[in-house]
Amino acid sequence: MEITDVKILPSFTSRGDETVEATVFIKNYKATVTAPAGASTGETEVIHMPKGGFSTVEKNFDKKKLLGVDAADLKAVYEALVEIGGSDKFEKIGGATAFAVSVAAVAAESLASGKPFYSLIGFEPRIPYPIGNVLGGGKHAGAGSPDIQEFLSSPVGAKNAFEAIALNLKVHKEVKKEIEKRDPMFAGGKGDEGAWAPRLKDEEALEVVRTAIDRVSKDYGVRIIMGLDFAASTLYENGFYNYARKGKKLSKEDQFKYVEDIISKYDLKYVEDPFFEEDFESFAELTKSSKALVVGDDIFTTNYKRLEKGVKIGAANAVILKVNQVGTLYQAKLFAEVAHKNNYVVITSHRSGDVCEGYLADIAVGMKSSLIKSGVVGGERMSKLIRLARINEENASIPLWRPNI
Repeated sequence: MEITDVKILPSFTSRGDETVEATVFIKNYKATVTAPAGASTGETEVIHMPKGGFSTVEKNFDKKKLLGVDAADLKAVYEALVEIGGSDKFEKIGGATAFAVSVAAVAAESLASGKPFYSLIGFEPRIPYPIGNVLGGGKHAGAGSPDIQEFLSSPVGAKNAFEAIALNLKVHKEVKKEIEKRDPMFAGGKGDEGAWAPRLKDEEALEVVRTAIDRVSKDYGVRIIMGLDFAASTLYENGFYNYARKGKKLSKEDQFKYVEDIISKYDLKYVEDPFFEEDFESFAELTKSSKALVVGDDIFTTNYKRLEKGVKIGAANAVILKVNQVGTLYQAKLFAEVAHKNNYVVITSHRSGDVCEGYLADIAVGMKSSLIKSGVVGGERMSKLIRLARINEENASIPLWRPNI
C-alpha cells in the first residue's frame, strides 16, 4: 500500500545517544520506529547521524520523495531514501533516519494489510534462539571489567522461545551469584546491555560464566551453549591486540592461539569478532580449525559485498545482521540472501544503545535467523524477547532453529 505521509522527530537511545524517530502513515494506519545506535562499530558502517545532528536531518529530509511509494516494496523504499540521503551511505540524513523510515514502512504495511511484519520480508520464517549477554566488559562496561566485550549464553535445547528466554534469565542470576563469591563487595553494576560488569579478569569471567551455564543446564536438563564476542577491532592497536585491563599485548599469532585455547578450554560454541575486522585470513583459518560458530560482525557490517569477499576464502561460518549498519531492510535482506545461499548462520542483533520497541524479533524471524542477539534484561531488551515469544506462541507452524553445533 502507498505511503501517505512521513514524520520524523529527534529521540534518544537507551544509552542517551541522539537518534531519529520516524512515523510512516498508510491512510488511517501509522507505525512509529526509533533507530538504535552501537558503541562497538565497524569502520564500514554507515554513519548514525550526520554532522549537525537532527537539525541537519530535518533540513535534508524531503519526505515528498517517499509519498506514494509502496511501503511493502523494500527496494522502492530504499531507493527513495537513497535519493533523499545522497547515496546508499545516507550522508545527508544518517543511517538512523534510513533505518527508522525503512522499518516503520513495513510496520505500517503490516497494520494496514493485516499481515505479520515478519512475513513481509520475503524469506521462509524461522524462530531463532535468543543469545544473551550475561557478563560484559570492553566498550560496554567500565574500567576494571574484562577486556573481552561479551560473555554469552543461549539455551539451544529449549523447547520454545519462552523457555529459552527464562533460562537465559536464570543464567544471568547465577552469574551474579558466582561474581559475588569472588567479590563480596560487588555492587551489581551492569553494562549497556544489562550484562553484569564486575572487576574481573577475562579468565575469571570465563570461569564464572562457564560455571553458571553448567549449573542451570544441569538443574533444568536443557542444553545451553556458551559464547564470546571479543569485539577484537576495539582491542587492535598498531598490529597488536591490547588487553589493557590485564596488561598484555598479543601479536596476530598470539591472538589466534589465545582464541583457540579459550574455545577448547571452555567448550565455546560461538565466537564473534575474534580478530581485527580486516583480517579475513585469520577468520578463515579459525573457521577451518574450529567446530564453533565463527561469527563475523565488524568484518562484514551487514554489507553483502564484504560478505561475498569473505565467502571466497571461507572467512567465518556465521554472520551478525544489524539493519542500522547499512541503513535499510532492503540492504540487510541482500546480505541475508548471500548468507543463506552460502550456508552461513544468520544472527540478527540489537545494538548496545537500543530502544523499547520489539521490531527486532520480527526482523529476526523474517530474515530466517538462527539466533537473535538481544540482551537478557532491561526494558529495551525484553521488548524484543517478549515479541519473539509471542510470535512463537501464535505461530506453532514456524520452525525453531535446529543447531548442529
